[in-house]
Amino acid sequence: MKFKGFFILLFFVLINSNAQEKNTPTSFLQKQYQASRITEAPKIDGFLTDEVWQGVPSTSDFVMVEPGDGVPIRKTHETFVKVAYDDDAVYFAAVMMEPEAGKTIVQMNQRDNLGQAEFFLIDINTYNDGENQTRFIVTAAGTLADARMTGESEDYLYNLVWEAEVSQDEKAWYAEIKIPYAALRFPKKTEQLWGIQFARNITHLNEQYVWNYINKSIGKASQYIGLLTGINSISPPVRLSFYPYTSFEVDNYKSSTQTNFNAGLDFKYGISDAFTLDATLVPDFGQTAFDNVELNLTPFEQEFGENRAFFTEGTELFTKGNLFYSRRIGDAPIGFNAAQRDILNDEIVIENPENANLFNALKISGRTERDLGIGFFNAITQETQAVYRDTITGQTRTRVTEPWANYNIVVLDQQFNNNSFISLINTNVTRNGNFRDGNVSAFLFDIFTPSNDFNFAGQATMSNVNVPVQNITGFASNFEVKRTKGNIRYGVEHQFANETYDINDLGINFTNNYNNFFWETSYQIFEPKGNYNQYRIRLYGNHLRRYIPNLTTGTGIGGNFFAFTTTRFAFGGFLEVNSQFKDFFEPRKEGAYVTYPKNIAGDIWVSSDYRKRFAYDSRVGYQHYIDNPQERFSLNINPRFRFNDKFTLIYSFDYVNSKNRNSFVSQLPGDVLFGLRNMESIENSIQGTYNFDTKQGVKLSFRNFWSAATFLENNFSVLKEEGKLVSTTISPTRDPNANFNIWNFDLSYRWQFAPGSEAILLYRNSIFNLDNENELSYFESLDALLQGPLRQNISLRIVYYLDYNNVRNIFKS
Repeated sequence: MKFKGFFILLFFVLINSNAQEKNTPTSFLQKQYQASRITEAPKIDGFLTDEVWQGVPSTSDFVMVEPGDGVPIRKTHETFVKVAYDDDAVYFAAVMMEPEAGKTIVQMNQRDNLGQAEFFLIDINTYNDGENQTRFIVTAAGTLADARMTGESEDYLYNLVWEAEVSQDEKAWYAEIKIPYAALRFPKKTEQLWGIQFARNITHLNEQYVWNYINKSIGKASQYIGLLTGINSISPPVRLSFYPYTSFEVDNYKSSTQTNFNAGLDFKYGISDAFTLDATLVPDFGQTAFDNVELNLTPFEQEFGENRAFFTEGTELFTKGNLFYSRRIGDAPIGFNAAQRDILNDEIVIENPENANLFNALKISGRTERDLGIGFFNAITQETQAVYRDTITGQTRTRVTEPWANYNIVVLDQQFNNNSFISLINTNVTRNGNFRDGNVSAFLFDIFTPSNDFNFAGQATMSNVNVPVQNITGFASNFEVKRTKGNIRYGVEHQFANETYDINDLGINFTNNYNNFFWETSYQIFEPKGNYNQYRIRLYGNHLRRYIPNLTTGTGIGGNFFAFTTTRFAFGGFLEVNSQFKDFFEPRKEGAYVTYPKNIAGDIWVSSDYRKRFAYDSRVGYQHYIDNPQERFSLNINPRFRFNDKFTLIYSFDYVNSKNRNSFVSQLPGDVLFGLRNMESIENSIQGTYNFDTKQGVKLSFRNFWSAATFLENNFSVLKEEGKLVSTTISPTRDPNANFNIWNFDLSYRWQFAPGSEAILLYRNSIFNLDNENELSYFESLDALLQGPLRQNISLRIVYYLDYNNVRNIFKS
């Protein structure tokens, strides 16, 4: 009751603070610019010769944000911006003076990939709340990029339909931009008051300037935004757009060729001036990128990134609190492994789908004038069945491995004071029939003091898992206090979860039953000092405990360092010392733990100047266990070659060698068998792009990952009380050694043939192998892999953008 009362009191305090005057950082002078109404739209061609621009006043006086702090822009590189609007769109004209035109870096890239190109940036906050912005960028090569901003986080998968063109002469480079109102959400008011920020990145000088000054040592950059006034009597248009698609693919594997044709539709609809409905009907994810699968011998599942645009674009509300792991939707059926084990005598499995099919999905999100964000997400997956055949009678039977399932998320997010929020989130998974269901509710807060000196953040989460005849409730929380102003900063944090906390129906959580404490302090600079544009020194520590039983699992202290020089060379590293660690998860047995010895770990890394044709990143790490032969070594090398402004190639080499680690082997009657394991991994990957222009290009993606795990002979042990391992003569009943090798190759051609519309031609091949041939070297394993069956796939996907307003105007005319 006391805990509940605390959060109720906090809720009313925050709501009351929202009614007060909005918080602004100290030393903050807000610029204003009045946009001009025009009657004839300019031609968007990058040449600012239209007569309409002659009568529009310009604004300038940009100041440095990187590497310095507030230094006026060089007179030789003055930047001028004009803003105009009509009933359909808002228009921008920008002049970026450059006395040495040949030095402007004009690297060609596809959408949302800036590379090293110089660029002009616009941030628009139509609700002027200091937190939610839409970012528009055009590079000197004409590449477009856009992102949804929440504070300082950027979502570049948020794609809008807008126009921009550039041109260049011996004095400057120029940008001309048109942003239709259909690309923005704004309130229905007679007079609009928008937050606005302009920025210019001069890559060859290693400098970035902004129109409205940003104090980097206090608060967040999104708070330091100017005002755009003068936009009157405009109406939000009908925001309705369709993305019909069609795809065709041919797949060949083991001399069997299959073809598949698919068609579907995504659409967006502006329910109101603030809220948008996004939906995908009959989705097709055939051209999503390969997952970076590895040999996973840990007690936890491998976490993958999301490659499906629908689940990454505009999901900033749904990802609050880290309760949404979108890969759960369309993941392996919950009965997949059980179906492989449920084989009767004389039966074989003839079908057991590895993924549940997504039927459809939608999301509704937006924010009211009072800064209340509301989000609703829903997805439905189809029933999945395993099919068995009796090899004697020929009869078949089926087993449901995943029923029809419904996934829901509801979010309420109240922002206030331009920098703080409180949120309520609920996620729910309901499966049809006698299967597991899950429900999770959370309360979050992130509050800055009025002077932006301190930040208080926390979360309380309640989980409920419903399995047949049982309801399991769990709880987790975290709370942190941080100093957020000045060169010296510090903070403390507490994390807690009881033994029944489980959010894995729609989220991802590896551990529970902990009671952990963390602290840190750091010193950093915000203006250049000597040879450094930036550097930060940080010290940190942790004390890890088990909740039930109440005991220490580990303690550690460490420090790290980061530096960025005036020549754009970066380097850093970390060093930490850890006590003995009680691992309750490696044994895979409730209540049991294995003790790992004290260790010292660290790494160092360097990163060279990406503006040069040849650049590189490299990192080397080492972990030494005290009075124990266990050790771990890692090496990463990433050279990159920019052959010209169109062609870039990046190679990555990763090597990891872990020796003499006591690792889980198998469960025994009453005991857990461990063995000394050596594990070696090598990963080679290549990323290459060739861009014909900013609308079409070719992309190459290649990855080969090899890993071998070897358990040393006659070095097995059984786990006893207090985490001790006792040598045994027992040998495992199955070979625990593993040889894993995977090869993925993608070659694609992408053509944006109209705004919002594109065609993608993709060729890919892949090979996979997992066996016990651990004695094979990397090259021997690769040779064996290449002898295996090759899966080849070629597909064509075409997406066309249709805007309701354009279609209506065509029919009117």
